[in-house]
Amino acid sequence: MASHPQHTAPGPRNLSSADAEDLALYREKFRRRLPESLDELHGPTRGVVDLPLHMAWSGMTSYDLGKPRQRMGLYRTVLHEGLRDDLPRYLNQDLLLQLWPVLRTLIGRTVRTVWEDAFPQLASRTRAAA
Repeated sequence: MASHPQHTAPGPRNLSSADAEDLALYREKFRRRLPESLDELHGPTRGVVDLPLHMAWSGMTSYDLGKPRQRMGLYRTVLHEGLRDDLPRYLNQDLLLQLWPVLRTLIGRTVRTVWEDAFPQLASRTRAAA
């Protein structure tokens, strides 16, 4: 896996050592799922995508990539719930880069930090869009 720098994102002050350990484990959960490179992401760019139950365990299971809100919802779900093998199958590099400036505001801070630390081109897309 690509090297992933340890990110010391600002978090809530006065975390207990148990809470800090839980946060570190939560970050590591997402770090382990990352692809080596965004080049591995060859998911669909059009059509309807049906997610398996381990990702779409609550709410929608089918997403129409032609509908912007559903496309964003699919990416949000896959980033949060997808396993390592799911990411290349359901995410597309070009689409992820295109969606990132808005998508990053819809996902949790931990997921956002892990992805931007691993793939600086995502963070640079955000700066370019600002």
